[in-house]
Amino acid sequence: MSNPQSGLRRIVTRESALLATLLFFGLTILPIAIWFVGNAVFGAYGGAGYMDFFGTLSGKIRSGDLVAWFLILSPYLVWQTVRLMAFGWRAVGKL
Repeated sequence: MSNPQSGLRRIVTRESALLATLLFFGLTILPIAIWFVGNAVFGAYGGAGYMDFFGTLSGKIRSGDLVAWFLILSPYLVWQTVRLMAFGWRAVGKL
């Protein structure tokens, strides 16, 4: 017989690792991609390049700007939305 706490601990560990990984992606890779795409589409950033862009973004994150937080959490939010849709499709398929 398995211990229910060990199952819960495994789920919490897996979800924490997923959040940490996607948060890392949102803090490192996503701003780089946004800067490169913005630079290609709209031209040079108004500041002094990528480091100025990242400094502005990190300042907004530290000040609690909700849009900046949404941006860095968006990979995790997209993943959770996909999981929720898959759960819904499975539930509807069982009807």
